[in-house]
Order: sequence, then structure tokens, then C-alpha cells
Amino acid sequence: MGLQACLLGLFALILSGKCSYSPEPDQQRTLPSGWVSLGRADPEEELSLTFALRQQNLERLSELVQVVSDPSSPQYGKYLTLDHVADLVRPSPLTLHTVQKWLLAAGVRNCRSVITQDFLTCWLSIRQAELLLPGAEFHHYMGGPAETHVVRSPHPYQLPQALAPHVDFVGGLHRFPPTSSLRQRPEPQVAGTIGIHLGVTPNVIRKRYNLTAQDVGSGTSNNSQACAQFLEQYFRDSDLAEFMRLFGGNFAHQASVARVVGQQGRGRAGIEASLDVQYLMSAGANISTWVYSSPGDSGAGCWSVSGRHQFRPSFPASSPYVTTVGGTSFQNPFRITNEIVDYISGGGFSNVFPRPSYQEEAVAKFLNSSPHLPPSSYFNASGRAYPDVAALSDGYWVVSNSVPIPWVSGTSASTPVFGGLLSLINEHRILSGRPPLGFLNPRLYQQHGAGLFDVTHGCHESCLNEEVEGQGFCSGPGWDPVTGWGTPNFPALLKSLLNP
Repeated sequence: MGLQACLLGLFALILSGKCSYSPEPDQQRTLPSGWVSLGRADPEEELSLTFALRQQNLERLSELVQVVSDPSSPQYGKYLTLDHVADLVRPSPLTLHTVQKWLLAAGVRNCRSVITQDFLTCWLSIRQAELLLPGAEFHHYMGGPAETHVVRSPHPYQLPQALAPHVDFVGGLHRFPPTSSLRQRPEPQVAGTIGIHLGVTPNVIRKRYNLTAQDVGSGTSNNSQACAQFLEQYFRDSDLAEFMRLFGGNFAHQASVARVVGQQGRGRAGIEASLDVQYLMSAGANISTWVYSSPGDSGAGCWSVSGRHQFRPSFPASSPYVTTVGGTSFQNPFRITNEIVDYISGGGFSNVFPRPSYQEEAVAKFLNSSPHLPPSSYFNASGRAYPDVAALSDGYWVVSNSVPIPWVSGTSASTPVFGGLLSLINEHRILSGRPPLGFLNPRLYQQHGAGLFDVTHGCHESCLNEEVEGQGFCSGPGWDPVTGWGTPNFPALLKSLLNP
């Protein structure tokens, strides 16, 4: 059957399932560990699915991202508005019309789009979804540390061939909430307690990264920062206020978020959401903070080992358009000393994204000089390498559900810390009439780690077999796929990123 016949029979294909294609050939077919099936979903039950429509002018968009992010370009910092981006990438009228007719033919009418019109989220019944997506079969599942409930299909779906030029994928069918990288470790036992700290707090971070009491936001400039919470993870205002009462006494700060976008749950607070908000607002102190709240999926900067014995970093940490943060710990767990690799820190080489040009030199140097590489069959040496930077990720204090919780660890801790420090640098740039940093990676690699403490000791954990024996990549001088270029030395980092 040719394409013309497929177009003419588009609506009939909703029922017949013929002349179809698979937009995601790598769709997950196995149930992740820790999840159990609760049985088939009721055909009249509603769920939401997100349809990713084919964008236009992606090569032009990529070029623009590069020039506005390259300090050597005359276009550096001259960012496009969201309206300009929308004009560039908006799907063609044919794509919009074809997808709309397809959905209406199946009785789907409750849909919501975005400004760029490239994502369409629709609420529809299970019956409608299974008619639209031949092969899909929706079940209820429960799992994860929070015993989250989700509706997913254990089988791959297909779409009518006529939609191949118009729909990239459908979200909400397969991917399960990832396991959090956070862990609560037992308190270390070390003799001799003179001049020690008993876990990482905002004051420990500020001392290690050389922030003074004056290194805070003005609270009045046109500057803000944001974090997102997913998977029924929510923070509580009362926890944030208590956290700042306990740990924010030595620097100016804000004890409440400026705005929550989305629906904030009323159940128990999640440790991860609590940590994100508390450490973003204590590192990026006294800066207006927004929280975006969504019950949908999120990615995690973690490692897993597939059945084919390859190191497979997960999205979005391996995206070349993300500044990814690795994790470190103090060499002496009770003293503010030099940092070493936190063994649970993620990092590696993407199997999805090719290596971007901005990191070619640094990664090639690492691969040619590191004495501790895993076997070449275990990683994709030509892929996007990460992380780009690092920060402390071990032994944090967090307040969650009114209880101070010690020794929380994971790269979910290091990321808001580094993000908050970049917010402070943006404050200086805005007050001096410069644009915010925007996409940092091209500049970060051009400057070869200027303003960062180089972390040169330690390896992260890996699979336990006779070839690798539990050791993944190791840190070393310069960039490495464990701690990137290193951890922040705030005054030096500010100096390196303030101009132009």
C-alpha cells in the first residue's frame, strides 16, 4: 500500500492497524525492578498522553544555539524570545491539520498545546488510546520507593504510516519513574572531633566554595531561578522555613518560594523535592525562586548496566544541551577538606547523542591519557561525555515533613548547589548590564575549567564482573567523566564568567 492510499485511509487505519510504523523502535518491553502489575485498566478510565509533533528548522535552531552560547561570537548572549523560537520550530500547517483530524476521528477533543505547538497533551479514555495506538495495552502498576501508581503499556505501540512525517513519538506509554539517586547513608564514625562538621549544611558549602556573607542576591534585580518537581514529589513551605531557621542564620536568604507553577500536592513532602528547593535557595541565596510542579516523568543522572554489559547513561543527563553535575565527597568526611569522587556519582558516554564539538578536545585528551579506562566494549567513546562539572553530593542535612534528616547523598544534591551559584553569577552579570549566562557548556570547555577546583582522586562504582571488578571511570587532571572540570571556587568562577 502506497503513501497516498495510507493518507486516503487515515481514519480507517485507526481501527485496522494496517500500514503502520513504530516511532520508537527501542520501546521498553520489560517491567523495571521494584514494580508490580495491578491488572488491566478500565476501558473508560482516562489518562493523558503527549504527542510530539515534528518540528521545523531544527538545523537552524542548532546553529543559533551555538552562536548565542559562544563567547567568541558577536551574537553571544543575544537570545531569541520564546515567540521567535516558536516561529522557527512550529510544526507545519499540514502536520497540525493531519494530527488534529486523526485525533478528532477517534473522538479525542480534550487537548492542550504549548506556545511552540510541537507538543500536544490530550486526555482520552483507555479505549480511545488503544484504538489510536495499535499494540498498546494499558495496565495499572505500582512501585518505587514512594509506591507510585502509574498507567503504562507493557507492549509497543504503532502509528498509521501516514503520520510518519508528522509525529515523532507519543509520551506516557512506557517509561516508568526512575529510581531516585538519593541515598541516606549511615553516619560515619571517626575518632577525634575537634574542628569538625557533622554533615553538609549551607554554611559548609559556603565555606568550602569560598562564599562570603556578601555573596547573596540583592532580592530586587530582574533575576530568578527555578527547579522542577516530578513523580508526586512535593516540597512544603513549612519545611523550607524550618530549614532556613536551622541552617540559614549566617547569610541573607528568602524563606519562601516566589511562585509555584502547576499543582502542589498536599500529601507528604518528598526528600528529593525538599532538598532541591532548600539547597537551590541557600546556594543561590536571596534570589527569587520558582518551583514548577508536575506529576509526570523525569530523568536522572545515574548509571545502569544493560544485559549487553554496556555502561548506559540516562537521559536527560547525557543531553549535549544540559550542564550535568557530578558528585564529590570530602576526603575526610567530617572536615572541610579537599574533595574526592563520590563513588555513586554518575558519568560516562551517551549511546544516544554524539559528542558535541565544544568538548571534543577535552574528551579526546582524557581518552588518550587516562590509565583507568574500562574495556572499550563497555562504553561508546564517540558519544556525548558527561558530567561537565561537580559539587558535593554526600552527607547533606534536609528538612522534610518537619523532620531534620541527616546524611542524604546523591547528585540530586550537587545539582541545585551548582545551579544556585550560577544564579549568583547571573545576578552580577545582570546588574552590570550583561545578559545571563544561558547555555554554559561551550564557554565552560573553552575556558578549560577556569574557576573550578580540579578533583583528581577517586572512581565511581560500576558492575561487578571479572573484567571491570566494580570500578568505572576514574578522575584525573583536567576534565574527566566523573567530576567534569571540577567543583566551584566561587570568587574565581565569578571572575571567569563575569565578562563579556
